[in-house]
Amino acid sequence: MNTRRHFLTRSAAAAALLSAPWIARGQSASAVKIGVLHPVTGALAYSGQQCRLGALLAIEDINQAGGIKSLGGAPLEAVLGDAQSRPEAGSAEVEKMAAAGVSAVVGAYASAICLATTQTAARYGLPHVVDVGVADQIVERGLKNTFRFGPGYRSCTERAIQDLAALNQAAGKPARTVMIVHEDSLFGAGTAALLSKSLPEHGFEVKEVIKHPNPTRDFNNIVLRMRSVNPDIVIPANYYNEYALLLRAMKQQKVQPKAIYSVLGGAASSYKFLKEYPDVAHGIIDCNHWFNPKDARVAPLKARVELKGAYFSYEVFMTYTSMFLLADALERAKSADRAAIIEALAASAFSDHLMPYGPTRFVDGQNTGARPLLTQVLGGDIQVIIPPEYRQADAQFPVKA
Repeated sequence: MNTRRHFLTRSAAAAALLSAPWIARGQSASAVKIGVLHPVTGALAYSGQQCRLGALLAIEDINQAGGIKSLGGAPLEAVLGDAQSRPEAGSAEVEKMAAAGVSAVVGAYASAICLATTQTAARYGLPHVVDVGVADQIVERGLKNTFRFGPGYRSCTERAIQDLAALNQAAGKPARTVMIVHEDSLFGAGTAALLSKSLPEHGFEVKEVIKHPNPTRDFNNIVLRMRSVNPDIVIPANYYNEYALLLRAMKQQKVQPKAIYSVLGGAASSYKFLKEYPDVAHGIIDCNHWFNPKDARVAPLKARVELKGAYFSYEVFMTYTSMFLLADALERAKSADRAAIIEALAASAFSDHLMPYGPTRFVDGQNTGARPLLTQVLGGDIQVIIPPEYRQADAQFPVKA
């Protein structure tokens, strides 16, 4: 009982900070409680905190714009949960949120955590919008309550390999061999398996696949092996900390492949990584979640995030947009009832967002309008290089020192 009381008190305090500017305007409408669930402590704390920031910024914007108008201007109220970087902790938080009367959950970042939280939410008929978790198992279990806004790792991997083959072909096929280094959870292992199967079909030889636990703090032995294998391309599939440490070890040991080509790389599409490791970041290519660089809403949102001392990472804008997807469903449902929200999400055509997606269309819980972009660190910035309609710079492949 004490734990649950602390959970509700903590969530109410956070919601109060957000609600202050509009509380007088919305006091006649009951607030809609939304579970905001991420790993804000533990190994994935950085990414979880970034996700939470994106969710709270979205709630602030939705409420300042008048709340859920079809519900009389009802404000959204955040009920915060910490998955502690562990699936079982995420499930326990969903139990508490369901008891606290939330109408839906947004989260929970990591694939393994999302796999657990969506299953628990299903027991309560609780709609769960997945903001990032890329493992396709999340949406392949027939759960009617689960809706993933972003692309899964299968579609990201397919896109990444096709683009890599095109870049290699245009450059005269200088790269033939690949080494994959991945973390050993659902995300990394699943991505590596897809890469290992598909790369040979496009003319690449996978010389070695090396897995490591998450967290890992020493990559020297892996990089020594990399030096021995001498691949043309290194493909990391890791969360932020391990990705940064791996590339730092490569720099220290002067291992410089023709390309570092990430698929859903935890650091490659990160302004934090760019600032902390500018000499390592140059030239890295990443197929990942990315915003529409031509959308006028991006720059002001990025500036707000930076004013809070944070980086405008994919975790922020993916969760920010996922919250707006849920708000759109609430408007159309005209109800805070869980079943009504699930029905509205299933019929979504949400398109008023800053992602490079087509209109939202859910098939078995997966947004078929979602797509990744290919970015590269060039000139001290992260630039979109593929597809042409979003291109900001021409790709550099192979990478020039």
